[in-house]
Amino acid sequence: MNTIWVGIIVAAVAVLTVVLVLLIIELKKTVRSLRDTIENSLNPTLREVQETLKSIRNISDNVTDITSDVKTLSVNVRDAGQNIRRVSSLVENLLSATTVTASGLKAGVSAAMGVILHNLFSRKGD
Repeated sequence: MNTIWVGIIVAAVAVLTVVLVLLIIELKKTVRSLRDTIENSLNPTLREVQETLKSIRNISDNVTDITSDVKTLSVNVRDAGQNIRRVSSLVENLLSATTVTASGLKAGVSAAMGVILHNLFSRKGD
């Protein structure tokens, strides 16, 4: 009876060994297939991702440059606005001074004409 048990155990171990060997062979095939799949599909994808990241970096650098240019333009526009405001103020002051001078000149000419005419007509009557 012990021999039968030993035979059953030996047969079970033999079957288990065969199953494990077949399992290891299948695992080896699966790993090889997985490696091939990764190399064939994942590597090109990784290269494409790297190229995309480089493109995004270039776009980001360009956006940074454009933002800097827009800031410079904004400063220049603000300075131009301030200069226009100053010129407008100077022109306004100049016009105001010219108006005062013209009014004074007109008043002086009117007064002089009045005096000259008064003196001409008052001498004729003398």
